Amino acid sequence: MAKGKKTRQTKTKTITLKMAENCVQLMLDGRRCLDLSFKEISTVPKCIQKLGEIDELDLSRNMIRKLPDFTDQFISICVLDLHSNYLEQLPVTIGRLRNLLVLNLCNNRLTSLPNELGLLKKLHTLNLGLNQLEALPASIGALKELRHIGLSDNRFTRVPGCLSKLDKLEKVNMDRNPIFPEQSPSQESVMITERLYLVKESFLCEDCLNKCQAERKKLKEERARNPN
Repeated sequence: MAKGKKTRQTKTKTITLKMAENCVQLMLDGRRCLDLSFKEISTVPKCIQKLGEIDELDLSRNMIRKLPDFTDQFISICVLDLHSNYLEQLPVTIGRLRNLLVLNLCNNRLTSLPNELGLLKKLHTLNLGLNQLEALPASIGALKELRHIGLSDNRFTRVPGCLSKLDKLEKVNMDRNPIFPEQSPSQESVMITERLYLVKESFLCEDCLNKCQAERKKLKEERARNPN
């Protein structure tokens, strides 16, 4: 047999109902978590529809490319973890998960988001880092309970305006985005913008607050010396 490179096919596992049942964990606070992370699956197993009475669903670190539309069976879940998959889009039915507190979509291939995300009124944490997003839907501004949003490692060129409508927002991570000031950015100002975090002063300790104020003063002085 002639030597050559073998064609390597990605094998995916099949999850049976019994296997899924064995992956249900009872948390100390009484919540039930279905943990299907690291299962080498490329599709969400249909059998888990029969396990709708769970509070958390972890499908992270798999090879999932598409989410099915059977989210009605999981309307009670408060945590949905889908990070580190191959998702390119989200179904509009995700807006039916009205009890979600945490939604982790980090490290996927998302280029856009459905407006229906704005229906997740109870959401506290939304992680969208490591995707290919250039903008957020305006409906994100309706997430009045949102505290933390991760937007690092995307393609944002400016801070999304819808974030200004979120009064309870405590932290925004926009690390490593191509954000630039409006006019002729200096190298230093670009670096500062790339490490942008939005945090309320009331959440900072005295030392951190003093440091931030000193950095702000330094930046203003440098801009005054170099207005162009």
